[in-house]
Order: sequence, then C-alpha cells, then structure tokens
Amino acid sequence: MLHINDLTFRFGGRVLFDRATAVVPKGHRVALVGRNGTGKSTLLKLIAGQLQTDAGAITVPAGMKIGMVAQEAPSGPVSLIDTVLAADKERTALLEEAETATDPLRIGEIHARLADIEAHSAPARAAQILSGLGFDAEAQARPCSDFSGGWRMRVALAGVLFARPDLLLLDEPTNHLDLEATIWLEGYLRTYPHTILLVSHDRDLLNKVPTTTIHVDQGKLVTYAGNYDQFLKQRRANQERLQAMATKQEAKRKHMMAFVERFRYKATKARQAQSRLKALEKLETIALMEDDPDVVFNFPQPDELAPPLIALDGVTIGYGDKAILRRVNLRIDMDDRIALLGANGNGKSTLVKLLAGRLQPMDGEMRRSSKLRVGYFAQHQAEELDLSLTPIQQTQRAMPLAPEEKVRAHLGRFGFPQTKAETRIADLSGGEKARLLLALMSREAPHILMLDEPTNHLDIDSREALIEAINGFQGAVILISHDPHLIELTADRLLLVADGTVKPYDGDIDDYRRYLLDRAKVERAVAKGDADSGPSRKDQRRAAAETRAALAPLKRKATDAEALVTRLSEEKRKIETRLSDPALYDGPADTLTKLQIDLGAVEKKLAAAEESWLEALETYEMAAAEAGA
Repeated sequence: MLHINDLTFRFGGRVLFDRATAVVPKGHRVALVGRNGTGKSTLLKLIAGQLQTDAGAITVPAGMKIGMVAQEAPSGPVSLIDTVLAADKERTALLEEAETATDPLRIGEIHARLADIEAHSAPARAAQILSGLGFDAEAQARPCSDFSGGWRMRVALAGVLFARPDLLLLDEPTNHLDLEATIWLEGYLRTYPHTILLVSHDRDLLNKVPTTTIHVDQGKLVTYAGNYDQFLKQRRANQERLQAMATKQEAKRKHMMAFVERFRYKATKARQAQSRLKALEKLETIALMEDDPDVVFNFPQPDELAPPLIALDGVTIGYGDKAILRRVNLRIDMDDRIALLGANGNGKSTLVKLLAGRLQPMDGEMRRSSKLRVGYFAQHQAEELDLSLTPIQQTQRAMPLAPEEKVRAHLGRFGFPQTKAETRIADLSGGEKARLLLALMSREAPHILMLDEPTNHLDIDSREALIEAINGFQGAVILISHDPHLIELTADRLLLVADGTVKPYDGDIDDYRRYLLDRAKVERAVAKGDADSGPSRKDQRRAAAETRAALAPLKRKATDAEALVTRLSEEKRKIETRLSDPALYDGPADTLTKLQIDLGAVEKKLAAAEESWLEALETYEMAAAEAGA
C-alpha cells in the first residue's frame, strides 16, 4: 500500500503540492489526472525516489519493487529480447550466480527461487510483450541500435512490463505507440497483477484501465472511485452541489443583511440586528471548485470544391525502387472523414505523404483538383520550428502578406492570446508547440486536413477541443492516430493499411479492437503449438470479417443514436444550468420564457432519441448474439 502524507513540494519557486495526502491500496489501478503543470509527472518521480520532498512523507511497504520506464531509450548491440530479459534484475542475478555457485544448499535455493519467479517461461513472456508492442520474431533478435528512438522507447516500456514491479509507474505510456500497440497495452494493464499508477492523456486508456482516479488540483490530491468518465461525473455533481449550497448561502446572507440594514438603528431591534451581524461573520464562504480553462480550436473553413478532391486508380507508392503499397484505389470528397488503421511500418504515413503531395506515385493514376489546398500535420515538423522566434513571428514568416491583425486572429483560433503569441517557442510546452503546428498547417484554409498523430503532446481538454474542431470543419480529414477516442468521435470511414494494400474496414473501433485481440490469441496458440485441427487462421479471419460486415450497419445505427442522446443530454444540462442562475430571474422575462420553451423541446427530443437508441441497441445485440459475435 502506498501512503502519501502531508506532501509539500516546491519546484522553480512554485508550490506544486501543499500538504497533499492520498492512499493507494495494493492491487489498485489508479489514474493521476489534472491540468498540465499541476505536478502529475513530478509526483511519479517523487514516489520513485528521483526527487526529494520538501515536507511530508511518501511511504511504501518494505521490499516493494517500484518500476518506471527509463527516460533514456536502450541502445547498443544487445538484441531486443535480451534487453528485455535483463530488465528482471533478480532473474539475471540468479542465473549468473547459478553458473558459479558450488554450495549444494545455495544451488537448491537458487533453483527454488528461479522456479518461484517462473524463470523458465521468461523468454516466452518477454517475446509476447515485445510482440504486443509491435516487434515480430525477426525484429526481437536484432540489436537495439538498429531502431529509432521511438521504437527503442517501446523496448524500454517492454522491459518495465516484463519486470512486473509491485508498483508500476507509467507516464504517458502510449506516446510512442501506434493504435495496435495501444490496444494491446490496454488489455495487458487491465490484467496486471499488481498496483499501477498511470498518467495519460489517452481518454480510452483512462476509462478502460483504472479502478480509481486521483485528481491533482490546487496542490491537493482528491480521490474518486472509478475511471475517468466516472470521475468527471462525480466532480460535476460536486460542483453543482457546492454551487447550490453557495446560492442558498448567498440568499441567506442577503436576507440577514436586509434585516440588519433595516433595524440596526432601532432600539427595539438593535440587539437582534447585532446578533445577525455576528452570525454573518461566522458564516464561512463556500469555496467553489475551479473550472479548467476552456481550450478552443477552430480550423478556418475552406471554399467549396467539386468532387473528387483526390482520386487514386491502381496507384503504387514507395521510395526509390521499393514499393510499400500496391494498386491503391481511393477517392476523397469534401465531406470525408477517414481514419487509417494498421501497425506502424505498414505504410499509413507513406499514403498520407502521397496524398499531401510529398511523394509521387510509382505507378497508376492520381488525380487532384487543380485548386486543392492541403493542410499536412506530422509530429516531426516540430523540428522545423525556429525556437528563437515567437509564435507570432513564426506565423508571420508563413503568412508574409497578411497584416498582423489577421495573423494574431489566426493564432487566437488555436489558443494563443497575446501573451502566448509573444512567448519564445523554446519556452512553449509540447502541447503548445503542437497547437502552433496546427495553426501553421491550416493558415491557408485547406480543403483537406491530413493529421498524422496530432495528439501526442495534447492534454485531454486539448484533444476534446481538437475533436470539436474536426467535427466542425467543412473540408475532408485524413487521420492517423493511436487515440481510439479521437478516431471513434471523428471518423466515419476506416481504411486498413496492411500487407501492402489499402482496403475499407467494415466495422468500428470496438470491432477492430476485438479483431486485434482475437488475432493475438490465435498467434499465441500457434506459437505454443496447441492450435487444433479446426478452421485455419485465414478461415477464422474471413468468418469474423463477414460477421462484422453484417453487423456493422446495425452497430453504426446504435452508435449514432447514442451520440444523439449524448448531445441532447448535454444541451439539456446547459439549459438547466442557465435556469439555475439566480441572475436570470432578474433579467428580461423573454429570456426566461425562451429557455423554458427550449428546455421543453429538448426534453421531448431526448425522450424520442433515448427510445430510438434502446431499440437500435436491442436490435444490434440480438443480431450479435445470433451470430455468436
């Protein structure tokens, strides 16, 4: 069990934690959430002993093994599999000692301990973890030095997962992963046998893994039961309760003051007035929760172009003489929202580069509208920023003919007020640099946005703002992302990039998640040699694909109906919030009447939408049960 007692910690002259207290029970999977800069990553370092507290204490049981991904990626001539195996220091030390031990008693102890920690199955377990993170058998045998920094960080993550520490500390573990590895990690962490403390901006991960959420807020640690969405619901309920209490208290205060003002100078009532004044002094102000500041993105809207924007007929794409994708057929129109699925290295980024005009086709025909403007975003573009400039200066370079007012207005669309627009880029956070890149890529109001991992450095609020911006954009969107939540809420077409081809994927992200998990089960069975003589992997996949295709329209109808219920529920909540504002009743009667009419209309629509959702969901579930899906 982890105890954090009266923790105080200052960093750079700022108090990050002020007598903060929390308890993490053994075996719990805990999410640390809060705005950027509140100290989530710092808290992990304090727990790991990498930083020292100013006051208070962080205590763990004696002998508890704490694991955290190393900040430096492994390198050198050692193979990936051996690097991961070496991460279990106890196993490594025991195996080395077994080579030289001569005392029969000690030899027995060594082998008993090796059996206890299941050392015999370690290579298979390490290979399984590496496979889940995207390394096939051939890659696992190659040296770390063969891989880029992002892939080597996956090896570092594999090492800490393999070591199975009693307390696993994870800070943004999906940053270097693709969607496939993210989905695998999600499943792995849900069955992890020990305690987890997780910092992430991946909403799906925060909903599917944690059993507890700790909110880092104003220097304190506030514990909530459940995952991220449950935390939001509880926090909103607490905010509404405190607001109601504060409103009631303010009404009481006004009533008491009215009595005091009226009777304080009347001899017969003076004592009662004085008594109420003393009561007012004792009336403690109810502290309301601070709302996180809104993050707003707003892509400029393009002018209309005749379809198609881009058409590919039998196109082969690659580099030099090496083809990556063959015979690609694809059409993109203004209203398309397309997400590309497939593991890293299969050609997703290559396809986007072709569509963005960064590559030319090796074969086949590619047609583009002559007036097409493309906005292309890729994480590596951050290296092209001039760190000595400010955002306003960098954007003026990209918009040399635009007046300063227009440049500032464009930056404002992406959350850069005057102070931030005039801050050196070197001093911006990773998320702010990502927002600057989004501003730069959309400066000419592109007809199509091509977004290659746009969320890597964005916090949850910024990701939600990006979702709203994409859904409000009137051009086309091509998206590559490891964030299932982003794909689910923005894409209406999924393309699977695999085996040198690009094909439509029938189903949604949940179907794709099941497809990956089923494929992993089959591969594990084949690796163990216990696959039976039943249907082949190819037949199993074909049957699963046919089932998904048949169920996809029903599931989409249920998903769309649920989205409508969510939107109408939020609309209803906003109206009710406005109606609960006492100031409304002091204003024009027309405003109140309109809100009441709007509320009635929304409630009527919501009731109908809920009924449609339940019918659609029941139809889908019955069909899925009959199909055995």
